Amino acid sequence: MSESTSSVRARFGDRSLFPLLGARSYLNHAAVGPPSSRVCAAVRAQQDAFASQGAAAWMPGMAQRERVKVKLAQLLSVDPKDLALMPSTTRAISDLARCFPWRPGDRILGFEGEFLTNVTPWRVAAEGFGASLVLLPLGGFRGPSVEAGLAELERELRRGVRLVAVSAVQFSDGLAMPLAAMARLCHQYGAELAVDAMQAVGNLPLNLTELGVDYAAGGSHKWMFGPDGAGFLYVRPDRLAGLVQRVAGWLSHEGPPGFLFPDGGPVRYDVPLRRSIDWLEVGAAHGLAFAGWEAGIDMVAELGVPQIRAYTQEYHDRIEGAFVELGAQSLRSPDPTGRSAILSFRLKQPLTPVFRSLNESGVAVSTPAGLLRLSPHWPNSFDEIPEVVAALARAIEA
Repeated sequence: MSESTSSVRARFGDRSLFPLLGARSYLNHAAVGPPSSRVCAAVRAQQDAFASQGAAAWMPGMAQRERVKVKLAQLLSVDPKDLALMPSTTRAISDLARCFPWRPGDRILGFEGEFLTNVTPWRVAAEGFGASLVLLPLGGFRGPSVEAGLAELERELRRGVRLVAVSAVQFSDGLAMPLAAMARLCHQYGAELAVDAMQAVGNLPLNLTELGVDYAAGGSHKWMFGPDGAGFLYVRPDRLAGLVQRVAGWLSHEGPPGFLFPDGGPVRYDVPLRRSIDWLEVGAAHGLAFAGWEAGIDMVAELGVPQIRAYTQEYHDRIEGAFVELGAQSLRSPDPTGRSAILSFRLKQPLTPVFRSLNESGVAVSTPAGLLRLSPHWPNSFDEIPEVVAALARAIEA
């Protein structure tokens, strides 16, 4: 990365690090966080290193991945040794579901409306290991209080549950879940809590140690602006020994790559697998993605996640009322602790023409589950809000 590019710091409401971004108002970070010039420069530097050095660039690339792990651990308030770097959130959850120590008859609890990344792997695991998957409604968590949702969760836990799978933030309406309370309930009844943190990491403070969650997974390409193809899995230290090593590869062994080059002897196959969670780092990774992700993490760290959360909430405060005046129904949680960087609305008008009109006006949004979803981040400026509101007014009137 060039010194001039790396020295440009992230600033709230400033898009100067995103010179290629076409949309005038990019409100779709919950789908893809566009790479900044710093991220692009880091990817190019990694590619140039392999282009010029070939295999000699491999070890520096591995060192770079370890830096990512350390920086990510700081964001999550965990020990780096409790993280495995993965190709994606989906792969992290899938490998966890495969390696979990299931027993026939185990019950898994999930929630209706979750993104498929946090449902399909558990359904497949249930079918393969003789367990069952039950999906609970989320309505009890969407009121002024989460007590109704927690009470319903506790009723199911009393019946016997092995694992509860939940997203830290619901992808469609931005509901932030009460993870600490859910973790306490799970542990009270002998269950474990697995969290899909994809829509939270980078915009919502997540101290995984204090929250008490057992597992968490996330990825690079949304709120941390990295390229796709990089993610993580966190495993609480006291849960590691219970996992079954059903996934492994050549980098899962102790001491790679030394066992490939023994002095005067053949390649060894009897080298034991590591017992640290990085045994799931099974082989060659998408090095360009991890290089870009490091630059994205650096930008988030410069601003601070609590400050990013406050900034996105102020953006929502400024735009929500104007949308409601146009007839949109806000789905923002009445409980401030249930709010995230996602703000969604239900419209009376057909959604597809509105979506098309907004994008033609240079306002990039998304429409998951039949909702109009805004997901601003720190580069968005409050000055753009009047234009976004005017674009919605035109879209509704069309």
